[in-house]
Amino acid sequence: MTMIDTPTKRTASEEPATLVRRLAMDGRAAQRALAAMDSAARGTALHHAAARLRGDAESVLAANSLDLEAGRTNGLSDAMLDRLALDPERLEGVANALDRVADLPDPVGEIIDETTRPNGLALSQVRVPIGLIGIVYESRPNVTADAAALCVRAGNAVLLRGGSEAVHSNRAIHASLVAGLSEGGVPEAAVQLLPTQDRAAVGAMLKAAGLIDMIVPRGGRGLVERVQADARVPVLAHLDGVCHTYVHHAADPAMARKLVLNAKLRRTGICGAMETLLIDTRFPEAGGLVAALLDEGCAVRGDPRVQSLDPRVSAAGDADWGTEYLDAIVSAAMVDGLDEALAHIARHSSAHTDVIVTAHEAAAERFLAEVDSAIVMHNASSQFADGGEFGLGAEIGIATGRLHARGPVALKGLTTYKWLVRGTGQARP
Repeated sequence: MTMIDTPTKRTASEEPATLVRRLAMDGRAAQRALAAMDSAARGTALHHAAARLRGDAESVLAANSLDLEAGRTNGLSDAMLDRLALDPERLEGVANALDRVADLPDPVGEIIDETTRPNGLALSQVRVPIGLIGIVYESRPNVTADAAALCVRAGNAVLLRGGSEAVHSNRAIHASLVAGLSEGGVPEAAVQLLPTQDRAAVGAMLKAAGLIDMIVPRGGRGLVERVQADARVPVLAHLDGVCHTYVHHAADPAMARKLVLNAKLRRTGICGAMETLLIDTRFPEAGGLVAALLDEGCAVRGDPRVQSLDPRVSAAGDADWGTEYLDAIVSAAMVDGLDEALAHIARHSSAHTDVIVTAHEAAAERFLAEVDSAIVMHNASSQFADGGEFGLGAEIGIATGRLHARGPVALKGLTTYKWLVRGTGQARP
């Protein structure tokens, strides 16, 4: 694997605040050059990056093996190891995502709105890149590639800071990306990886107002809360995935079983995994639904009514209803109808993804209208809460707030806009 002598590597020994300032200035200069490239050139450069990643697969997987070995030594859970792990199939998926992003329509330059005022001024609202985006993330090395691809496609530079558990994987992926992008004419400093795991460097990123234009945290509640508390830079927050599936009394039992098992157990360590199961007291197969989870090796922590369905169910505590387990554990409660399900979700949901399973269209439409989450689904697994599955190519994260962008944040979520005003000599009276 080719190693690149980037500005990042030359400044690795600097004091954190000085390092971040230097990298940010390099990134801002690179972003201006990147924004001047046409859309086709940026897309071609991403195809080069995908090809380089495939060519470096052996080295990237070897680096990932070092992280997995260290993770096992340090006692990472199976779910966290799964988030960290790469194999040839997953790495090919990362490369494919780069290619998909390269081929997506470019939002930069899109006219959002235009009008002509009575005085003849022609106004247009046009999408432009945000600038330099800082991304602080944990565990999943694919974020290195996804974030870089989305930022570059939308004309943004990016400063990445991955978690220590994936340090070797992130460095290997970053080196491949920079090599491929450089072949396509993208400045090396457009995609930088912070070369230190010193937590002070994260603090310096959060305080780099005027240099970094937006911070995106991807990780657990502790990381996101720290970023939100300390940042002097605008934050696009991705909070816990406390995702609910409500099995309504009119749900098809076979469909409910399939969706519940998939939502919880397909991959337990992703933010779209179901963490709480709500079962209508009139649903005829409640016991079978709980038994199916237990039989597949999922621990169930239930309220008294769920406990009465199967002796293997343990008692849920108050904290369980707001916990993102990221493991083969689920909290489960019986609810007396749609109103009670909606109230439970309003009280405990993290506003990420919530699902209703039902054949009753009116109940489904009410659920879709009244649940105030970034993603609300009917008769589908919550594991579809993913930018790639939404046709967005990849995602920078799933934003659970209400401003700027919400749900899977992809290309349009990484743009802002400016107003263009064209006149013919008008002066304001």
